[in-house]
Amino acid sequence: MSVNVVTLVGRAGMNPKLTCFNTGKMMCQFSLAVRRPTSKSQEPDWFNLELWENEARIATDYVKKGSLIAVKGSLKLDSWVDQNGNKRTSPVIRVERLELLGSKKDAETDAIDSNPDNFG
Repeated sequence: MSVNVVTLVGRAGMNPKLTCFNTGKMMCQFSLAVRRPTSKSQEPDWFNLELWENEARIATDYVKKGSLIAVKGSLKLDSWVDQNGNKRTSPVIRVERLELLGSKKDAETDAIDSNPDNFG
């Protein structure tokens, strides 16, 4: 048996970027800053998120830089060959479920005060 499930709660590091394909499918991407509860470091861990279809539409409409969200999905590795011919990989969380956390007032405050030191 194998399991690939990732659950994260954090703040959006940027506004989602929506891509619409010729097939009619939609995808959006953005980063998520997450603080480890046991870490004494003030630096968050950063994750790249990928959302498709309805979740992409919701993220594009409602998530802004600094928004507090929860995501559940799976880890995948994107791979490519860079311009120097080196094989590269990057971990991405493919989000299956997006939860908007906090109130409208929190979202307005987050948009005004989106200093990375306040992510967490």
